Amino acid sequence: MGSIKNLFAINKPKVEENKIESTEDHREQIRITYYQSGFAASQKATGTPIVLNACLQNVYNSFENQCKKQEVEQKMLKQPFVEEMERQNTQLKKLETLKGINEEKVANFRSKIVKANEDIVNVKRNPEDYGIDVDKNPKALLYIGLSLLVPITIYLFVFYISASYSAFFKEFSDDSLTAAIFDANALTEAFKASWLEGVLIITIPFVFLGLGYLIHMMQKSKSVISIIKLVGLFMITFCFDGLLAFIIEKKIYDFNRTPTTPDFNFSIAIREPEFWMIIFAGFVVYLIWGLVFDFIMKEYDNLDKINVFIRSKKDEIKNLYTQKNKIISTIDQIKKDITDIEGKISELQAKINGFIFPIKEYLLYHSQYKEGWYQAIGTEIALPKKQKEDLLAQCEVVCQEHLKSLKLDDFQNQNVVYS
Repeated sequence: MGSIKNLFAINKPKVEENKIESTEDHREQIRITYYQSGFAASQKATGTPIVLNACLQNVYNSFENQCKKQEVEQKMLKQPFVEEMERQNTQLKKLETLKGINEEKVANFRSKIVKANEDIVNVKRNPEDYGIDVDKNPKALLYIGLSLLVPITIYLFVFYISASYSAFFKEFSDDSLTAAIFDANALTEAFKASWLEGVLIITIPFVFLGLGYLIHMMQKSKSVISIIKLVGLFMITFCFDGLLAFIIEKKIYDFNRTPTTPDFNFSIAIREPEFWMIIFAGFVVYLIWGLVFDFIMKEYDNLDKINVFIRSKKDEIKNLYTQKNKIISTIDQIKKDITDIEGKISELQAKINGFIFPIKEYLLYHSQYKEGWYQAIGTEIALPKKQKEDLLAQCEVVCQEHLKSLKLDDFQNQNVVYS
C-alpha cells in the first residue's frame, strides 16, 4: 500500500501539471511505473487477493485525483463540450430572437383582427369614414321604398290589365261606358274569351315594368348615348300609354258618335279629359313607380356596398386567424426547441463544471499494474504451481469485480464525464 502512495509521490512532475501536456514518453514512463508498482506491491503482499483489491482501489483513487488536478488536460478534453455549448448558445439566441419576432407578429395580427371587427360594427353607422358614399341607415330607407313600391306595382298591374283589355278586346255597351278605363272583370273576361287573350292581358304590365328596369339601368351610365337611350325609353312608354288612351277614347267616341259627328282624330283626342286621365293614370304613376324603383335599387346598392365591405372584412379576419394560428404553431415549436437546447446547455455546463475521466488511459494503467502483480506471483513468490494458479484466478476475480464496481467492465466511450 505504501508503494502505491510513494508511486504518485515519486512521479509527480516538478512543475505545475496544468502547464505541461502529456507526451508519449511521459505516458510510457507512467506505464512502466504502474507495472513496477504492481510488481513491488504483490511481492510485499505475497499476491494476497484482499490486498490486491485495496491496492487497485488506491490506484483508481490516485489516478482520479491526478485527473482532477490536470487542468490543462481537462481543459483540452472539455474543449469539444465548450465549443458545442457555444454553438447551442448561439442557436438559443437565434431562436429567442425569432420567438420575439413571431410574438410581435401575433400581437399585430390580433390588433388587426380587433380593428377589422370594429370596422364591421362602425361601417353601418358611419360608412363615409370608410370611403363608402351611401346614406345612413340604408336598410330603413330600403324598407320604406319597398312599402311604397309594392302597392304601386299592384296598381300598375290592375291599371294596365284593365286598360289593355279595354283597348284591345272590350266591346262597349250602354252599361259599360262607366268602366271604360277600369273594368273589374277585365282579367276574368279575357280568360273566358281565350287563354291566349288572358295571357296577353296579364303580361302587358310586365312590359312596362321591364321598361322601368331598363330606365334604371340606363341611369347608371352618364354617357351621351345612355342619355339618348333613356329619353327614347321615356318617349316609347309615353307613346304606348298615349296609344292606349287614344284607342280607348276612340271606342268611347265611336260609341257616342252621331251621323253628323266628324271622324275621331288626334286633335279631338287631346281635347278629351278622359284621354289625359288615362295617360296620367298610367304614365305618371309609371314614372312614380320608376323613381321609387330607382330609389330602392340605389339603397340596395348602398346596402350591398356595406355588405361587400363587411364580407371583405370577414374574409380578412378569417385570413388573419389562419396566419396567426400558423405563427402560434411556429412559436410553440420554437419554445419546444428552446427547451431542448436549454436542456442540452445544462448538460454541457454540468460536464464542463465536472471532470473527464479517461477510461481508456486508466484501463491501460490498470492492466499494467495487474500485469506487475501477476508477474511477481509467477516469479517471486515461492508457492506450488497449483496454488499459484488458484491465487492468480482469485486475483483475476478481484480485478473483474473492481472494474465492475466502477462500471468500467463494459465501457463504450473513451472518456466518461463526472459532474
